[in-house]
Amino acid sequence: MLLNLINWVLNITQGLGYFGVGILMTIESSFLPFPSEIVIPPAAYLASQGKMNLILIIIAGVLGSLAGAMINYFLALSLGRLVVYKLAATRGARLLLITPEKIERAEKYFLLNSKSATFCGRLIPVIRQLISIPAGFCRMPFWSFLFYTALGSFIWVSILAALGYFIGANQALLQAYYREISWGLLILGVVWMAWKFWRWRQNKNGATPPNGL
Repeated sequence: MLLNLINWVLNITQGLGYFGVGILMTIESSFLPFPSEIVIPPAAYLASQGKMNLILIIIAGVLGSLAGAMINYFLALSLGRLVVYKLAATRGARLLLITPEKIERAEKYFLLNSKSATFCGRLIPVIRQLISIPAGFCRMPFWSFLFYTALGSFIWVSILAALGYFIGANQALLQAYYREISWGLLILGVVWMAWKFWRWRQNKNGATPPNGL
Protein backbone atom coordinates (compact mmCIF):
# COMPACT_ATOMS: atom_id res chain seq x y z
CA MET A 1 0.00 0.00 0.00
CA LEU A 2 2.84 2.39 0.89
CA LEU A 3 4.53 1.68 -2.45
CA ASN A 4 1.28 2.47 -4.28
CA LEU A 5 0.97 5.74 -2.35
CA ILE A 6 4.56 6.69 -3.17
CA ASN A 7 3.98 5.91 -6.85
CA TRP A 8 0.84 8.08 -6.73
CA VAL A 9 2.88 10.93 -5.25
CA LEU A 10 5.54 10.46 -7.93
CA ASN A 11 2.89 10.72 -10.64
CA ILE A 12 1.48 13.91 -9.09
CA THR A 13 4.95 15.39 -8.72
CA GLN A 14 5.89 14.58 -12.31
CA GLY A 15 2.56 15.93 -13.55
CA LEU A 16 2.30 19.10 -11.46
CA GLY A 17 5.98 19.63 -10.69
CA TYR A 18 6.92 21.96 -7.85
CA PHE A 19 3.33 23.16 -7.55
CA GLY A 20 2.31 19.58 -6.73
CA VAL A 21 5.00 19.37 -4.04
CA GLY A 22 3.73 22.62 -2.52
CA ILE A 23 0.09 21.48 -2.54
CA LEU A 24 0.88 18.12 -0.94
CA MET A 25 3.01 19.79 1.75
CA THR A 26 0.20 22.27 2.41
CA ILE A 27 -2.10 19.32 3.07
CA GLU A 28 0.57 17.66 5.24
CA SER A 29 1.04 20.77 7.40
CA SER A 30 -2.66 21.45 7.88
CA PHE A 31 -5.08 19.38 9.97
CA LEU A 32 -5.30 16.60 7.34
CA PRO A 33 -3.23 13.46 8.09
CA PHE A 34 -0.78 13.19 5.19
CA PRO A 35 2.86 12.26 5.92
CA SER A 36 5.59 14.49 4.52
CA GLU A 37 7.95 11.53 4.28
CA ILE A 38 6.08 10.30 1.21
CA VAL A 39 6.09 13.73 -0.47
CA ILE A 40 9.59 15.18 -0.34
CA PRO A 41 11.79 12.03 -0.67
CA PRO A 42 10.10 10.81 -3.91
CA ALA A 43 10.43 14.31 -5.39
CA ALA A 44 14.09 14.44 -4.33
CA TYR A 45 14.57 11.04 -5.95
CA LEU A 46 13.36 12.58 -9.22
CA ALA A 47 15.93 15.34 -8.67
CA SER A 48 18.67 12.73 -8.36
CA GLN A 49 17.57 11.46 -11.78
CA GLY A 50 17.91 14.95 -13.24
CA LYS A 51 14.13 15.37 -13.68
CA MET A 52 13.70 18.11 -11.04
CA ASN A 53 15.80 20.64 -9.13
CA LEU A 54 16.53 19.80 -5.49
CA ILE A 55 16.70 23.44 -4.34
CA LEU A 56 13.32 24.23 -5.92
CA ILE A 57 11.84 21.13 -4.28
CA ILE A 58 12.98 22.36 -0.87
CA ILE A 59 11.60 25.85 -1.55
CA ALA A 60 8.25 24.42 -2.70
CA GLY A 61 8.16 22.14 0.35
CA VAL A 62 8.83 24.98 2.79
CA LEU A 63 6.26 27.26 1.13
CA GLY A 64 3.70 24.46 1.27
CA SER A 65 4.50 23.83 4.93
CA LEU A 66 4.03 27.53 5.68
CA ALA A 67 0.68 27.59 3.87
CA GLY A 68 -0.62 24.59 5.81
CA ALA A 69 0.65 25.98 9.12
CA MET A 70 -1.05 29.31 8.43
CA ILE A 71 -4.35 27.52 7.80
CA ASN A 72 -4.16 25.98 11.28
CA TYR A 73 -2.97 29.25 12.82
CA PHE A 74 -5.78 31.41 11.44
CA LEU A 75 -8.46 28.77 12.08
CA ALA A 76 -7.40 28.54 15.73
CA LEU A 77 -7.07 32.33 15.95
CA SER A 78 -10.62 32.89 14.68
CA LEU A 79 -12.30 29.99 16.50
CA GLY A 80 -10.60 30.32 19.89
CA ARG A 81 -9.37 27.72 22.36
CA LEU A 82 -12.70 26.37 23.63
CA VAL A 83 -14.14 25.87 20.14
CA VAL A 84 -10.94 24.15 18.97
CA TYR A 85 -11.11 21.67 21.86
CA LYS A 86 -14.80 21.02 21.22
CA LEU A 87 -14.14 20.38 17.54
CA ALA A 88 -11.24 18.08 18.42
CA ALA A 89 -13.65 15.93 20.46
CA THR A 90 -15.98 15.28 17.51
CA ARG A 91 -16.05 12.09 15.46
CA GLY A 92 -14.95 13.93 12.35
CA ALA A 93 -11.80 15.15 14.09
CA ARG A 94 -10.99 11.62 15.22
CA LEU A 95 -11.24 10.45 11.62
CA LEU A 96 -8.54 13.02 10.87
CA LEU A 97 -6.48 11.58 13.77
CA ILE A 98 -7.03 14.74 15.84
CA THR A 99 -7.98 14.37 19.51
CA PRO A 100 -8.23 16.78 22.46
CA GLU A 101 -5.31 14.91 24.02
CA LYS A 102 -3.07 15.66 21.03
CA ILE A 103 -4.13 19.31 21.04
CA GLU A 104 -3.42 19.51 24.77
CA ARG A 105 0.00 17.93 24.31
CA ALA A 106 0.85 20.46 21.59
CA GLU A 107 -0.44 23.31 23.78
CA LYS A 108 1.66 22.27 26.78
CA TYR A 109 4.69 22.01 24.51
CA PHE A 110 3.94 25.45 23.07
CA LEU A 111 3.42 27.17 26.42
CA LEU A 112 6.92 26.29 27.63
CA ASN A 113 8.33 28.79 25.14
CA SER A 114 6.31 29.86 22.13
CA LYS A 115 9.24 30.67 19.81
CA SER A 116 11.31 27.59 20.58
CA ALA A 117 8.23 25.37 20.56
CA THR A 118 7.14 26.65 17.15
CA PHE A 119 10.61 26.00 15.75
CA CYS A 120 11.29 22.63 17.42
CA GLY A 121 7.68 21.49 17.01
CA ARG A 122 8.12 21.43 13.24
CA LEU A 123 10.76 18.72 13.69
CA ILE A 124 8.84 16.38 15.99
CA PRO A 125 6.35 13.73 14.78
CA VAL A 126 2.70 14.27 15.86
CA ILE A 127 3.53 17.73 17.26
CA ARG A 128 4.58 18.98 13.81
CA GLN A 129 1.09 19.33 12.33
CA LEU A 130 -0.57 20.55 15.53
CA ILE A 131 1.86 23.11 16.97
CA SER A 132 0.30 25.87 14.84
CA ILE A 133 -3.05 25.46 16.61
CA PRO A 134 -1.99 26.69 20.08
CA ALA A 135 0.06 29.39 18.35
CA GLY A 136 -3.22 30.61 16.87
CA PHE A 137 -5.51 30.57 19.88
CA CYS A 138 -2.71 31.87 22.14
CA ARG A 139 -2.34 34.76 19.64
CA MET A 140 1.37 34.40 19.03
CA PRO A 141 2.56 37.38 16.93
CA PHE A 142 2.08 36.34 13.32
CA TRP A 143 5.48 37.36 11.93
CA SER A 144 7.27 35.62 14.77
CA PHE A 145 5.16 32.51 14.15
CA LEU A 146 5.94 32.67 10.43
CA PHE A 147 9.69 33.04 10.96
CA TYR A 148 10.11 30.12 13.39
CA THR A 149 7.75 27.93 11.37
CA ALA A 150 9.77 28.62 8.22
CA LEU A 151 13.04 27.87 10.01
CA GLY A 152 11.84 24.56 11.42
CA SER A 153 10.16 23.58 8.15
CA PHE A 154 13.32 24.32 6.18
CA ILE A 155 15.37 21.96 8.36
CA TRP A 156 12.76 19.20 8.22
CA VAL A 157 12.20 19.45 4.47
CA SER A 158 15.97 19.56 3.87
CA ILE A 159 16.44 16.35 5.90
CA LEU A 160 13.75 14.57 3.88
CA ALA A 161 15.13 15.92 0.60
CA ALA A 162 18.63 14.69 1.45
CA LEU A 163 17.26 11.24 2.29
CA GLY A 164 15.35 11.02 -0.98
CA TYR A 165 18.24 12.36 -3.06
CA PHE A 166 20.98 10.13 -1.71
CA ILE A 167 18.99 6.98 -0.87
CA GLY A 168 16.78 7.16 -3.94
CA ALA A 169 14.23 4.45 -4.61
CA ASN A 170 15.36 2.14 -1.79
CA GLN A 171 12.16 2.48 0.24
CA ALA A 172 13.19 0.01 2.96
CA LEU A 173 16.37 1.95 3.68
CA LEU A 174 14.48 5.25 3.46
CA GLN A 175 11.93 4.09 6.04
CA ALA A 176 14.69 2.85 8.36
CA TYR A 177 16.55 6.18 8.23
CA TYR A 178 13.33 8.15 8.57
CA ARG A 179 12.31 6.14 11.64
CA GLU A 180 15.71 6.64 13.27
CA ILE A 181 15.73 10.37 12.55
CA SER A 182 12.14 10.73 13.82
CA TRP A 183 12.96 8.96 17.07
CA GLY A 184 16.12 11.02 17.49
CA LEU A 185 14.24 14.28 17.00
CA LEU A 186 11.46 13.10 19.32
CA ILE A 187 13.97 12.27 22.07
CA LEU A 188 15.68 15.64 21.63
CA GLY A 189 12.27 17.33 21.87
CA VAL A 190 11.41 15.49 25.09
CA VAL A 191 14.80 16.37 26.59
CA TRP A 192 14.31 20.01 25.61
CA MET A 193 10.82 20.06 27.15
CA ALA A 194 12.13 18.51 30.38
CA TRP A 195 14.92 21.11 30.55
CA LYS A 196 12.50 23.99 29.95
CA PHE A 197 10.18 22.64 32.64
CA TRP A 198 13.09 22.29 35.08
CA ARG A 199 14.15 25.88 34.39
CA TRP A 200 10.56 27.07 34.88
CA ARG A 201 10.39 25.28 38.24
CA GLN A 202 13.76 26.73 39.29
CA ASN A 203 12.66 30.27 38.37
CA LYS A 204 9.33 29.79 40.10
CA ASN A 205 10.95 28.55 43.30
CA GLY A 206 13.60 31.26 43.14
CA ALA A 207 10.95 33.96 42.72
CA THR A 208 9.15 32.92 45.92
CA PRO A 209 10.02 35.38 48.72
CA PRO A 210 11.30 33.89 52.01
CA ASN A 211 8.78 33.28 54.83
CA GLY A 212 5.99 33.30 52.27
CA LEU A 213 6.15 37.09 51.78
